[in-house]
Amino acid sequence: MRTKSLKKNKINVVTLGCSKNVYDSEVLMGQLRANNKEVVHEEEGNIVVINTCGFIANAKEESVNTILEFVQKKEEGLVDKVFVTGCLSERYKPDLQKEIPHVDQYFGTTELPSLLKALGADYKHELIGERLTTTPKNYAYLKIAEGCDRPCSFCAIPLMRGKHRSTPIEDLVTETQKLAANGVKELILIAQDLTYYGLDLYKRRALADLLQALVKVEGIEWIRLHYAFPTGFPMEVLDVMRNEPKICNYIDIPLQHISDTILKSMRRGTTQAKTTKLLQEFRDEVPGIAIRTTLIVGYPGETEADFQLLKDWVAEMRFERLGCFTYSHEENTHAFQLEDDVPEELKMQRANEIMELQSQISWELNQEKIGKQFRVLIDRKEGSYYVGRTEFDSPDVDNEVLINADDGYLRTGEFFEVEIMDASDFDLYGTVVKTH
Repeated sequence: MRTKSLKKNKINVVTLGCSKNVYDSEVLMGQLRANNKEVVHEEEGNIVVINTCGFIANAKEESVNTILEFVQKKEEGLVDKVFVTGCLSERYKPDLQKEIPHVDQYFGTTELPSLLKALGADYKHELIGERLTTTPKNYAYLKIAEGCDRPCSFCAIPLMRGKHRSTPIEDLVTETQKLAANGVKELILIAQDLTYYGLDLYKRRALADLLQALVKVEGIEWIRLHYAFPTGFPMEVLDVMRNEPKICNYIDIPLQHISDTILKSMRRGTTQAKTTKLLQEFRDEVPGIAIRTTLIVGYPGETEADFQLLKDWVAEMRFERLGCFTYSHEENTHAFQLEDDVPEELKMQRANEIMELQSQISWELNQEKIGKQFRVLIDRKEGSYYVGRTEFDSPDVDNEVLINADDGYLRTGEFFEVEIMDASDFDLYGTVVKTH
């Protein structure tokens, strides 16, 4: 008689895309662990859940390739089941089911209970803040809202994530307390739009109230703000940032462009004059603030004059941090009706020009840091260096502080006072002066 296999299922969660997806995967893994399921993140497992990104062409391609890779492994008998969730699945489920039918099931961004059921687990409503974090122990993302109500012409996020839905302040405080109890010291607030936080729940913009509640959580030492929309920004947030030492003097505010013509077509609800004034107010209210932004070049109808205006403005504003993307023509967005008339090669050339300019600005700003001391949080050891960050730097996207490991042992997740001895365009080199 053939004995039944006793092989225990191990669920491998694979995450693609942005920090919001990282957060969603962590919540999924927390639910699975609470159901006594064996779950790993991007390791070997006989059941695979792929959390996809569907934002722009490159991300979609990566997601499709990852699905195909695991379907192939399934065909070869290396994995038993493949499930797909996330933004790509939300946006293109019928197409995916038709084109890649060997996936066991596809789930959208709001179908976590159904996905759990397919994995033999129950959705536990009581698990506020129970996540299996996949970031280094010292920092974690905190998603304060889902979805977006903005009408930006180029963006497919509302198609995939739905309308804006804020998470209540008390739930976010509970989640933060649990993160702090697990050793998290830095909280990175994320949403499609932080600026809009609270309008649906409290009938007013409540980001400042949320920050006042979160700074009271013991163990959290840095709180960082990501993805604030420029239109309608609640200025009282700057008061909290200036007065509360736990709030990093840092803000990520995606501006996308500065030509009034392009901003109007993008449906951003602002102008060059308003945007410039807002950034000036940021710098006046919080001296020394690090402003990170992202820009899009090659948007339909972007002329050489529009691009030159953007480039001159970047040179004038001297952003501490900046990323630049080429426009991706996305179906079902408002801009899809426009002709994608800037050649791909020219888009790349413009993006490279902006990043070369930013590299020079970053180098100059970094030279000014030589000889100064900064509080640095150590993230990891890499080769012969400990790698850390100042309050002006977010993980993965910003500058890093490199400290020679030969100079002595540094515990990851701890703060140290570091003097900057040298600097390149995107790295600082320092020596520990004292521990905190």
